[in-house]
Amino acid sequence: MTNLYHEITPEGFGIAIEEDKYLFSDKSDFQTVDVFHSRAFGNVLTLDGLMMVTERDEFFYHEMIVHIPMLTHKNPENILVIGGGDGGTVRELLKYDSVKHIDMVEIDGMVIDVSKKYFPTVSCGLEDKRVSVLVQDAIDFIKGKENIYDVVLIDSTDPIGPGEGLFNENFYNNVKRALKSGGIVVPQTEGPFAQSENMQKTYKLLRKVFKFVAPYTGPMPTYPGGIWSWGFCSEEVNIPVSYSDINIKEAEKIENTCKLYNKDLHLACFKVPNFVKELANG
Repeated sequence: MTNLYHEITPEGFGIAIEEDKYLFSDKSDFQTVDVFHSRAFGNVLTLDGLMMVTERDEFFYHEMIVHIPMLTHKNPENILVIGGGDGGTVRELLKYDSVKHIDMVEIDGMVIDVSKKYFPTVSCGLEDKRVSVLVQDAIDFIKGKENIYDVVLIDSTDPIGPGEGLFNENFYNNVKRALKSGGIVVPQTEGPFAQSENMQKTYKLLRKVFKFVAPYTGPMPTYPGGIWSWGFCSEEVNIPVSYSDINIKEAEKIENTCKLYNKDLHLACFKVPNFVKELANG
């Protein structure tokens, strides 16, 4: 009999993937970390039984969280990644010659170690000289930081377990203070179909803190509902509405390295469905 990984939402639907073999299973100080191989998606990482990364579809998530803010910012040099222990977000950031330094703050060192071993094409940038990998709580790390980062990417898990503290007003106020003038923050903001309540709560919070807040969406095959959202947040930068609002020359260079991102998608991803607008504006 074929072994199946199941992830079922509280609403009673989800995803099932055939497991070829288990590669790793252990409990860190924060969560249960599992890796298995599947015929359909290659190696798969789950945390507390929830899908995080697969080798086959990780680019859907990592390209969207990175390239939308990076190509909207005028000159992104200093970057903060909160979470993102698999390394995919860092890998995409390192495509930019403008980037001088990246701080990646991940609370769970086991996620980093497992990703280096079982997801080498995702974690390949973590040893780069421009990257500082910091195993600590980002809530404490961000306190007292002022005028440091051009772009902050919050590549967190769902608002449960170790990710729960990244979804409150004090945390986002600290993130805002850490931004330089013209800075952009992009958190992952959950799936609008499968996690609509969490998404709505997140946008209510973001609108308390930032002047400009807008959702953008993209496909995510192995996340519940198949669609994911990210929040574009800034005090001074509004969403791009034309090619003049993004770095076209750099975008054309970057899109040649990507499976998903291109300059047309950059503008189109902000044209979200009505139910997503309602969740973000509710």
